[in-house]
Amino acid sequence: MAHPIAPQSVGKVAILGGGLAGLAAAAALGGAGYDVDLFEARPYFGGRATSYAIAEETIDNCQHILLRCCVNLMDFYERLGAAGEIEFHRNIDFIEPGGRTSRLYAGWLPPPLHFASAFSRATWLTWGEKFALGRGLLAMRQQRLTRTDLDAITMQAWLEQNHQPPRVIERFWRQVLVSAINEELHLMSAAHGFQVFWLGFLAGPDFYEMGIPAVPLAELYGQARWERYPQVRLRGRTPVEAVRFDGARISGIVAGGELQTADAYVSALPFEKAQPLLPPLPIDWTAFTHSPITGIHLWFDRPVTQLPHGTLLDRTIQWFFNKDEGRYLQVVVSASRSLTEMARGDVIALTLRELAEFLPTVHEAQLVKAHVVKEVRATFSACPGLEAKRPPAKTHFENLFLAGDWTRSGWPATMEGAVRSGYLAAEAVAESLGRPLKFLKPDVA
Repeated sequence: MAHPIAPQSVGKVAILGGGLAGLAAAAALGGAGYDVDLFEARPYFGGRATSYAIAEETIDNCQHILLRCCVNLMDFYERLGAAGEIEFHRNIDFIEPGGRTSRLYAGWLPPPLHFASAFSRATWLTWGEKFALGRGLLAMRQQRLTRTDLDAITMQAWLEQNHQPPRVIERFWRQVLVSAINEELHLMSAAHGFQVFWLGFLAGPDFYEMGIPAVPLAELYGQARWERYPQVRLRGRTPVEAVRFDGARISGIVAGGELQTADAYVSALPFEKAQPLLPPLPIDWTAFTHSPITGIHLWFDRPVTQLPHGTLLDRTIQWFFNKDEGRYLQVVVSASRSLTEMARGDVIALTLRELAEFLPTVHEAQLVKAHVVKEVRATFSACPGLEAKRPPAKTHFENLFLAGDWTRSGWPATMEGAVRSGYLAAEAVAESLGRPLKFLKPDVA
């Protein structure tokens, strides 16, 4: 669906930060006719969801995926003409050590029974464990709107309260949720776990389908995509050095050594970068901590798999993605605290050793080259009690607004959450300038 673009400027907005939140706010406001300057310290855009060149290769810093329930992220891609670059997959392969594979897919039954056929054929859980999992999913469906303490307890605690066996927790709940929310179950708010499973697995028959970009992430929102928005200027290599406060308003920012002024300002910076620039805001900055993600890129001299991707059970590595006919794999470890202090060579050795347990051809192949990306500040830790401390888009300064996946977007720290926050900030800007608009798409359920 094409989004209309207003023909003339209706106000000037400065956006601090060129991650997905800032880019989403820029696309929404630029499409509505606002004059937008976006300031980013790095030479590329997309924040922690981007790609860059190394050793004659262009790699994503880590494989990012979306589900069909991520309606605002898809809306953002449509605004940039990039929606056609997302390939959706309806099959998810769960692979056990030794290589035995079970495929998760939706059958003909309506939700929440649409996975019944796939679970009946699955080998990675016993029949008793499958029945226990079914009881857990039904309990989640029943308790979703009745329990009021979900943000006060961990997902691990809820699973134990609902009698989920250890192998079911490890092989299903943890496998899905740690990858989706980037936090371990014993540290994760149950409210976020419920949201992921409700929207992605229980609310609709195809919401679980996994979208994988067919091009490097940076191509989804690179400079060429913005030609349709002549009123938006992306200013890379232009860090914001200071924010000037004047009573109840922002009078300007210093970016790239120059004073910049606007009618409204959107900070789309990560919390650790926003804090020193925005000290007057009444935010409990100490409540926010990070959870890391590690991406391991492996190039082989021959194909080692024909599968497009797979989730790997019972080991440190969690997912692999086939990026070049089986010769180049990207392996992902979410909540990867055990790897952050590990030497690069040890991370590669561990990955190869474990990967060979799932893909035996790895034993026969020669590793041509490898690269490790440790995103130590990948996301905020979605711990219990944090939701009330996430700030909304509006601040007590008349013309300052907040975006970023750490703000109160209604979602955990995902690409969807980042885009939602950008749209919410754009709506707050439009309202403050006397022209209320709606950009945010409602959740699918």
